[in-house]
Amino acid sequence: MSVSHDVVIVGAGGAGLRAAIAVAETDPRLSVALVSKVYPMRSHTVSAEGGAAGAIAADDSLDEHAYDTISGGDWLCDQDAVEAFVAEAPRELLRLEHWGCPWSREPDGHVAVRAFGGMKKKRTWFAADKTGFHLLHTLFQTSLKYPSITRYDEWYATRLIVDDGRVCGVVALELMSGLIETITGRSVVIATGGGGRVFPFTTNAAIKTGDGMALAYRAGAPLKDMEFVQYHPTGLPFTGILITEAARAEGGWLLNKDGYRYLQDYDLGRPAPGPVLRSMELGPRDRLSQAFVHEAAKGRTIGSPYGPVVHLDLRHLGEKVIDAKLPMVRELCRDYERIDPVHELVPVRPVVHYMMGGVHTDLDGATALAGLYAAGETACVSINGANRLGSNSLPECLVFGARAGQAAARHAAEARPPSAAVEAQGDDERRRLDEDLVRRGDSPDRISALRRQMQEILEDVAGIYRDGDSLTKATDKLRELRERAATAAIDDTSRRFNTERIAGLELAGMLELAECIVHSALRREESRGAHQRTDFPRRDDRKFLAHSLAHREPDGSPRISRLPVTITRWPPGERVYGR
Repeated sequence: MSVSHDVVIVGAGGAGLRAAIAVAETDPRLSVALVSKVYPMRSHTVSAEGGAAGAIAADDSLDEHAYDTISGGDWLCDQDAVEAFVAEAPRELLRLEHWGCPWSREPDGHVAVRAFGGMKKKRTWFAADKTGFHLLHTLFQTSLKYPSITRYDEWYATRLIVDDGRVCGVVALELMSGLIETITGRSVVIATGGGGRVFPFTTNAAIKTGDGMALAYRAGAPLKDMEFVQYHPTGLPFTGILITEAARAEGGWLLNKDGYRYLQDYDLGRPAPGPVLRSMELGPRDRLSQAFVHEAAKGRTIGSPYGPVVHLDLRHLGEKVIDAKLPMVRELCRDYERIDPVHELVPVRPVVHYMMGGVHTDLDGATALAGLYAAGETACVSINGANRLGSNSLPECLVFGARAGQAAARHAAEARPPSAAVEAQGDDERRRLDEDLVRRGDSPDRISALRRQMQEILEDVAGIYRDGDSLTKATDKLRELRERAATAAIDDTSRRFNTERIAGLELAGMLELAECIVHSALRREESRGAHQRTDFPRRDDRKFLAHSLAHREPDGSPRISRLPVTITRWPPGERVYGR
């Protein structure tokens, strides 16, 4: 059984919705399938708090935004992609304004911008501290006006269909009924977000299990720069819920157990010349997270049931500022910590937040496979290099979601229809999934236990600091877990809303991503951005000014190769930031 569309988009968050709108605007004749394992407004984009970067201030420029991004990414960004990104970001944000996004305003009516980490100028547009919610809501309601877009809410894509080297659809499972269907298309866009759930302590929602990366990887598209995993310096203990960088942009301080602003003791990057707008709390995220580790080693953090923490102090901002610009921060602190930041210190610690790596694409989202495109955190174009600057991710979803949608539409308009072989592949996948559901009842392994072991391994060996010996040992452990996961027990054999079945499918993909992270980290013998090797503490541009590409071998293990970084106008230099 199959249904046919012209373009299939997997993922309905910021990048997926923007891609769907772009397809509909590029060619209204094209039919679009929007496949998502959750209702679109439950996509993780809704959780983004701080804002979206786009240079519009009179004292700002595209070149300054580009340089901050490239320097902040520790010179691993592809500079042609960054130049395209910074040029198109303000236009995309203004387009959202026209579609109804309620950006916060200055008293004179202009769009307000705030400072953000690693950026020397105020260029982050925001809607209080609920930017992701308003951005996603605006995209979702805009998508509703296009009759060519058909939504498949709560469908889980299990396989990309590849016919003669060309991607021409997906096989997907409907969560409600257990129905397995082939959804064909002349082009496919992957926009399923990141995979932070391979780690135990993360800001990422439970749905962020790297599904799209795994789909593309298995189909033959390489994953790029998977060793670069960003820790955000301010997550709430236990839950990992994000306390937005906007809290520090508005003047929050990070204090150790002695009430001391410890960041003044650390090298967060050479100070930029001339007047600057930011405090030390707004250094790059990788450097702030590394400073926390050093404070913990010196015994200057505060013990908690969930590990060491420091304090975020917002009390001096006052209730009026907090309620006007940080209302969600106050709400989260009250609901999850029983703390009111107007009057009390907020315990925070670094937490896995974002994957700089993803499916290798060009500037239009095209992958190594004909007909397959990717955008958002799923993709690595690469504008983020070794460390993403805060507030660049939302405009990345918009800019490259639009580009991928436009390119997918052009490809679909010219591509031939899928062949009869596509239906046979769909039947094969249906048989595999049905057999897998009924044959795994006797295994001693449980999905939850294997997932926990994977997460502990990643946290131990691929966290803020890594070393070669630990990474080498982890490669064998992860391979063993991947093999065991293939036969782990599934006790629930029902079809309807079988969450254990979905968890098993997610775990298989996460283990492949975990292997890519560890193998890529092992082979990068330098320290750069979010990848810090204690046995290779310096950046090495001579050997490693290059992207890592992870290719899937027939036995399922990754093979790592290199791809040169694109340098256009800014030769590698020191990382510069203001304080």
